[in-house]
Amino acid sequence: MTCLIIDDNAMARSTLSHLCSQVANLEVLGECCDAMEAYNFLQNTSADVLFLDVEMPGMTGLEFTKNLNKEVLIIFTTSKRDYAVEAFELNIVDYLLKPIAPARFLLAVNKANEIHKKNSGSQELQTEDDFIFVRDASVMRRLLFADILYIEAMGDYVKFHTAQKIYTVYGTLKLIEQRLPPTRFLRIHRSFIIATDKVDTLENGGLAIKNKFLPVAESYKKALVSRMNIL
Repeated sequence: MTCLIIDDNAMARSTLSHLCSQVANLEVLGECCDAMEAYNFLQNTSADVLFLDVEMPGMTGLEFTKNLNKEVLIIFTTSKRDYAVEAFELNIVDYLLKPIAPARFLLAVNKANEIHKKNSGSQELQTEDDFIFVRDASVMRRLLFADILYIEAMGDYVKFHTAQKIYTVYGTLKLIEQRLPPTRFLRIHRSFIIATDKVDTLENGGLAIKNKFLPVAESYKKALVSRMNIL
């Protein structure tokens, strides 16, 4: 696995780097002193795991995770227990308290490695299904991918928009994105994922699906243009 260390404390970065160097299958791609540096780093390089400090100037680790658009495993590192509940609600791998004990570090790395291997081995399998189950009142209902127009993030919930109905489920857009076949769906904004075959028009700054205008964020425009069959 590859990893990126993000911490505003130089000594903390050095300690983590030393721990990582002792694990045979863990490669450190780099170290960043704040969230913005990490964001810029990840625009050009993909990492499997982030060792992410929670309390950093400018943007906290929690805020960074909520705004992260890449699929990556996250292990929080912090000297405080206060953020544990909120952290695990973001579907992180583990929460390490400083000073980090080597045995506890290895436990977190092993958890990340198992998830990484499972994700790598099941990517093709996930795309074979043509449906996802969503909770509709007290019933788990099968929702065909072909019926989904777009998916919208609404705070702690996600809305699946279809021509007939809107299904609202608890969760994050990042988590939902991992469950969708990438050949059929594309993220265009921090709040929207679209079914690419449902796009009616492409407009300045956005697109339309069934007369609903959806904004396209600047960071997603290149991927949208490359996906759509534009003459």
